[in-house]
Amino acid sequence: MQYFPLFMNLRDRPVLVVGGGEVACRKVDSLVRAGARVSIVSPQITSFLQNLVESNECDWIQNFYSKELLNSKYLQVWATTDNPELNHRVYDDAKSMGTLVNVVDDQPYCDFITPSMITRGRIQIAISSGGASPVLVRNIREQLEASLAFNLSMLADFGLSKRSDIKQHLPSVGERRKFWERFFSSPRVSNATERSQLESEYSKAFSQGIIEDCHITWIDFGPDVELLPIKALRLMQQAELILFDSKCPYEFIDITRRDSERQEYVNDTDLSDKLAKAREKNLRVIVLVSSTTTKYNLLINSDLHIRLGTV
Repeated sequence: MQYFPLFMNLRDRPVLVVGGGEVACRKVDSLVRAGARVSIVSPQITSFLQNLVESNECDWIQNFYSKELLNSKYLQVWATTDNPELNHRVYDDAKSMGTLVNVVDDQPYCDFITPSMITRGRIQIAISSGGASPVLVRNIREQLEASLAFNLSMLADFGLSKRSDIKQHLPSVGERRKFWERFFSSPRVSNATERSQLESEYSKAFSQGIIEDCHITWIDFGPDVELLPIKALRLMQQAELILFDSKCPYEFIDITRRDSERQEYVNDTDLSDKLAKAREKNLRVIVLVSSTTTKYNLLINSDLHIRLGTV
């Protein structure tokens, strides 16, 4: 992973943009939408930027760039001019002050890069290739755009509005997680068009109670992670505990639920002990086992076993 993905809060934070052309327009527009206090340094600016300045959405320093205009108050600096020499001078000046800097379309001179974004209200999805292939990223974004429902913004706002209420009903994090998983997986919720529909389903979900049964699923791993069935991928995202041995390729572990607990088992006895503890806690467990071995058949018993490349 070349870059650490990060969503930064820029609200009311000062940001400096050097340049006033079309490239600056794209960056300033995004920065203003994020609530940043943007200052533009350029002798001239486009009509779009002029409108932002006149509406007091950003400031314009009508001058050529000089190092004296840069100070430590700026959280970010963007160099957007069509003059590489000037952009690199901005980069050197910002680095000397320890300020994060981005020279647009010049990756070696970037402390950070901006991903391609999909936005549904509070829901934001960032896609990046680390600057390797913008066209590929655009294709991925188009595929995701077509598959994401437009009511995601409403669902996110509803979840936020119920944070205090659900904490009163369900005190533990695990209970709240299971509740929301079942709630958002309901077709009536995913297809809702009005908040009143969500309120109704919310009340029904509480009346049904929280299922605390332990579920253990054994999933084969092999040389190709793409052979995993869709059902396996879904269960891997629901699991609270991931058990694996040292031979399991990291690709299989990496696609499991991010906040799940991950434990390596060293032998049959260790695995059996870990499963016994998981059953006591009513956890949802994924056990990753080699597709070439049958030594765990006695442990599997009646648990669900998903094999590579099968339904």
